[in-house]
Amino acid sequence: MALKPTIYKANIALSDMDRELYDTLSLTIAQHPSETLERMMVRVLAFCLNARAGLQFTKGLSTPDEPDIVARELDDQFALWIDVGEPLPERIKKATRIAKIVKVYSFNSKSSVWWQQNQQKFRDLNVAVFQLPWEEVQALAGLVQRTMDFSLTVTEGTVYVSGDVLGCELQLVQLQ
Repeated sequence: MALKPTIYKANIALSDMDRELYDTLSLTIAQHPSETLERMMVRVLAFCLNARAGLQFTKGLSTPDEPDIVARELDDQFALWIDVGEPLPERIKKATRIAKIVKVYSFNSKSSVWWQQNQQKFRDLNVAVFQLPWEEVQALAGLVQRTMDFSLTVTEGTVYVSGDVLGCELQLVQLQ
């Protein structure tokens, strides 16, 4: 019998000063049974950093041919493709052929090694690659509750997240 995803709800007061975007997001997040809390929260963070009309989570890990987060044009073409983790360069190369904008958010303890091994392969691709420090992502995962209310502020590449009791700070490093 297949395991079912765990459902989380998040109400986020978003203040993205870098993009002059201020919004309130009500998100329903399905955590795949094989997905860590850290990965799920990086998906939420990537969603907030790219908030726009039509942006949505996909089925993610259960559908390997889709990105983690997507925005589509009216003709159903990919406008924005976002992958979370350390994807294969071939996957991103394919994404750059079918999407106008491609972004990758790398975050785990092997992220630096992954980037060193693949930097040359990504160099000629039209993709933005970001890295989040693993320790900071772990602190973000520590804020997880089944129902979450928090504010997220972005300014000059730094993300401040504050919940009911705790908060954390993440440095978003653009690698490419």
